[in-house]
Amino acid sequence: MKDRLTDALYGLGWSTVKKLPEPAAERLGRTIADAAWKRRGKGVLRLEANLARVVPDATPQRLAELSRAGMRSYLRYWMESFRLPSWSRERIKDGVDVKDLHHLTDGLAAGKGAVVALPHLANWDLAGAWVTTRLETPFTTVAERLKPETLYDRFVAYRESLGMEVLPHTGGSAFGTLARRLRAGGLVCLVADRDLSASGVEVKFFGESARMPGGPAMLAQQTGALLLPVTLWYDGPVMKGRIHPPVDVPETGTRAEKTSVMTQALADAFATGIADHPEDWHMLQRLWLADLEPRPGGTAAGESS
Repeated sequence: MKDRLTDALYGLGWSTVKKLPEPAAERLGRTIADAAWKRRGKGVLRLEANLARVVPDATPQRLAELSRAGMRSYLRYWMESFRLPSWSRERIKDGVDVKDLHHLTDGLAAGKGAVVALPHLANWDLAGAWVTTRLETPFTTVAERLKPETLYDRFVAYRESLGMEVLPHTGGSAFGTLARRLRAGGLVCLVADRDLSASGVEVKFFGESARMPGGPAMLAQQTGALLLPVTLWYDGPVMKGRIHPPVDVPETGTRAEKTSVMTQALADAFATGIADHPEDWHMLQRLWLADLEPRPGGTAAGESS
């Protein structure tokens, strides 16, 4: 029953919110965000705890302000996502402004392929729609298998409607398909600030240990594709982004050692963007190892998104 209700609510969002005038959708998002923030549920409390690591000198009042702004940013993401399929090409093109785009376009023009890795900042779906619309470049991504399966199907259909090829995170051969796309000079985009498998690469993130997926670094090593960290943030009605310089493959070391170094470089780039715009980091789940529940074997268990 819970799964059917969840699926129905998302379906209602995609069918109803996209029909609202944009100002009405914005007001609705702020209203829902403020109501959720006032309830002080576990998602809001987790967001605040995460932000306390990002802004360690923040007062309780400042943290509360950041978490409220964070919830408004998070609901803006959802309102935009529900409406994106109905946006015109011009609306998508005008809604995003990206700095240092040459890192991506030059790499693709050289036929090397590129892995874009980004954290849960602002609206990564809008960024993807901008890539397929403004740059006219298709790309492949991976999606977590959500429950119920009908909800996962909705997300896949939604992202495919924006021009993305979507592979399942589990239950398929995603890595091999991604590698083939990259060897053909294609583009792969991956949200990569939280490890879903609990077997990722340990990194230092805002001074504490966390795990992030090693897939982006491994793909770059195996295929010779560029590895590009990207960070996003909202600036008024426009979403802005920055493509950071490529992460180099170390000249020495084992594959695992190289993956560790490259994943740490991604984490450092993510931290720079998150520190600059903490209110746009939509991390309402546990991330740092100190917060994760231990498994019987001694490893830490993550949470589903």
